Amino acid sequence: MEPRGYRMVVSTELNYVKACGIAERQLLDWIRGKGYDPSVLDEGRTEIAPHATLDRDSEGGRKGAYSRWRMRETPSATAGTWQSTLIVRSGLEEDGGRTWVQVDIEHQPAREGDVPKRANTPNIVRPLLDALEARDALADVTAAPAFVEADDVDDAIEELCDSNRRMPVVIATVPYGKNPDDWSRTVVEPLFRYLHGLAVLYVLTPEAQTKFNAALEYHPVFGGGVRTYLPGLDPAWKPDAQRHPVMSRRTIEADPRRAASTLAALPQRLSSRQPLPAALLNIPRQRTRPRLTPAGTDVVQLRSDNAALTALLDEAERAEAIRVDEINGLYAELAKADQASNELRGENEELYDKVQESQRLIRFLREQLQEAGQFTLAHTPVVAADISYPTTFSDLLDRLDELPGISFTGNPKITRSLDSQSVDNWLYVAWDGLLALDHFARSSADGAASGDFLSWCKSDASSAFPFPAAKVAMRESDTVARKAKLRAERMLSVPKAVDPDGRVFMQAHLKVGGGNTIAPRLHFYDDCSRSGKVYVGHLGPHLRNTLT
Repeated sequence: MEPRGYRMVVSTELNYVKACGIAERQLLDWIRGKGYDPSVLDEGRTEIAPHATLDRDSEGGRKGAYSRWRMRETPSATAGTWQSTLIVRSGLEEDGGRTWVQVDIEHQPAREGDVPKRANTPNIVRPLLDALEARDALADVTAAPAFVEADDVDDAIEELCDSNRRMPVVIATVPYGKNPDDWSRTVVEPLFRYLHGLAVLYVLTPEAQTKFNAALEYHPVFGGGVRTYLPGLDPAWKPDAQRHPVMSRRTIEADPRRAASTLAALPQRLSSRQPLPAALLNIPRQRTRPRLTPAGTDVVQLRSDNAALTALLDEAERAEAIRVDEINGLYAELAKADQASNELRGENEELYDKVQESQRLIRFLREQLQEAGQFTLAHTPVVAADISYPTTFSDLLDRLDELPGISFTGNPKITRSLDSQSVDNWLYVAWDGLLALDHFARSSADGAASGDFLSWCKSDASSAFPFPAAKVAMRESDTVARKAKLRAERMLSVPKAVDPDGRVFMQAHLKVGGGNTIAPRLHFYDDCSRSGKVYVGHLGPHLRNTLT
C-alpha cells in the first residue's frame, strides 16, 4: 500500500525553547486561518470548533524535552477525520544536540475498508521552514528552490554525497536560451509545489550545469530536465545512476500538474518509510485525556466522562486499523524486495556458473594447444567478442534491421522515451536481449533450437549471445492474466497473418531494468514455429500489475 500521508522531519540550530515558540506561533496562525478559535491551549484536549479538537502534551527531563500538538478535524460523519501533528523535540547527544521538528498529516476514513485520501503539503509548512531556518544535514530546507551558481557546485556535491542526509535532493536545470529567473518562476516553482518539507530544492544555473555534470558524469541532469538524488549517492559507481530518476522537459511540459504529482511521489514515499531520528523515536505515544467539565451532578459528570472516553476509544480503534494497513503494506513491499533479491541472486549464480564454465573451456583449449606445440597461441590473452551497442534507444530502433529474426510491432515513441531516463545499462540489457532473441529465432527456424526462449537461455546453445535466464519471464501472474484491465495492456500488436485480431496476449517478457519507478520491460511473442520471427510488442516502462 502506497503511503498517502505527509511527513516532514527537519532539524534547526535554534534551541528547543526558541523553536517551540516559533512552532506554536505558526500553529496558531494556521488554526486561525482555518476559522478556529485557539484562545486556550492548555494541556489535554481543547475544543477549537464544533468539529475540531486540539490535543497538547509536553514533557521535560534528563532524556530531553518535547512539545506535541495534534489537531483532529471531522467535517462530517462521512468525510472521515484529518489528523495533523506538530512535534518539537530537543536533540540528543548523538544528534549533535540539534532540535528536531516533525509535521504529520494523515486522513482516517469514516468507514472501514475505505482508502485514505492523499495528504498534500499543509499551509503551515512553508512559513515554518523559513522561520526555523530548517536543515537536513548540511543542506538548507527552504520553501522556494535555491539557485546553484558555478561557485556553489562543490558545496552542492558535498551535500549530495553526505551520508547523514535523510531527504532527497531535487535539482532542476534551465534549458538553453531560457532566462533562469523566468524558468524558475513559471516552470520549476509550480513543479515543486508538492515537495516543500519533503526534499531539498535546487535550480542549476546554465553556468553551473556544465561543472556539475562534469563532476557527476554518471549522474547528470540537463536540458530543462529534473533529477531526484536519493540519499546514499555514490558518484563513482555507474550502476548507482538507476536509483536516481530523471524527469525530462518533454514530460514536464506535456502535463505540468501530473508531472508535479509524479515528482512528489518518491520523496513522499521515502519520508513515510524512513526510520525517524532517535530523538523522535523516544517520544512516548500520545495518550489524550478529556478536559474536566464544569461542576454538575455526579450522573452528568459520569455521562460526560463516558462520552469523552468512548470518543477517544473510537479514535484509538481507527488509528489501530490504519497502522494494521500500513504494516500489511510494508509486508507486501518486503515480499517484493525478497523476490527481487532472489532473482538477483539467481542471476549472479547463473553468471558465475557460466564464467566458471568458460574458464574451464579456456584451460582445456590451452592444454590442447600446448600439446600441439602452439605455446604462443595458447597464452595469447582472450579477447571478448566485440558487440557494438546502440548509443540511444532511438538508435536501437534504427538498428533493428540488423536482427532479421526480430519484428518490432510496439510503439516507437514509448521506446524513445526511455532515453530521457539516463540509465545506460538499460540500453545494454535491451540490446543483449534482442541479440539473444534474434539468435534464438534463427536457430528455431533452422531447427537447431527446441523449447521456449527460457529453456534456450539455460542451454549451451545460447553461448554465442547469452542472456541471463533470471531476467526472462515466460508468463505473467494468474492475477494479471485474469484481470481484464491488466490483461488488456498486454494485448499487443502482431501482423494479421499471425493472429486475425492483429493482437495477442504477449505475456512473455525480459526484465530490462529494476530498482526504479520505470523498471523497463520487453514483451515478446514467439512465432518461430510458423513465421520464424519473434515479435516485440513493447519496449518501455513496466506495464501495470497488482503492485503498481
